[in-house]
Amino acid sequence: MTAWQIRPFQPADQPAVRRLILDGLGEHFGVVDETRNPDVDDIAAHYTARGHVFLVAVHGEEIIGSAALICADAQVGQLVRVSVARDWRRRGLARSLVQHLIAAARDRGLKRLWMETNDDWEAAIRLYASCGFVEYDRRDGNVYMARPLI
Repeated sequence: MTAWQIRPFQPADQPAVRRLILDGLGEHFGVVDETRNPDVDDIAAHYTARGHVFLVAVHGEEIIGSAALICADAQVGQLVRVSVARDWRRRGLARSLVQHLIAAARDRGLKRLWMETNDDWEAAIRLYASCGFVEYDRRDGNVYMARPLI
C-alpha cells in the first residue's frame, strides 16, 4: 500500500497546488517569475474546464504532488506540471503520477504522449526515460521526449 492517494484536482486544491508547482520551479531555477506561469493561477480554467486531466497526490489532507495531461488532439497528449514536494521525492510518487497519466491517455484513445523539460533537469529526464519516453529533440535549452501508446 502506498503512502499517498492520487485523485483528480478539485477547486479547493488550487492554492496548495499552485504553491507546490511554483516552489518546485524555484528550487530548480533559484527564482521564479510567477507571472510566467499563468496556468497555475487557475488550474480549473486552464485544465479541467478544457477537458484535460489534472491529478493531485495527497497524503492525508496534504497535497504532495501534481501532474497534468493536455489532450492536444484526438491522438496526441502532452504531460505537464509533474511536481512532487521535496520531502516526498525519490519514493516513486512522480513515476506513479506519470503512470496514471499514461493510463488516462490510453483510456482517451491517444496514440502518443510527449513532454519537454530543461536540458539540465536530469531528474526529470531520468524519470521520463524510465517511463518509456525517448528523446527526439534537444534545442534552445530544452529536451523533448515522447512515447507511443499503441
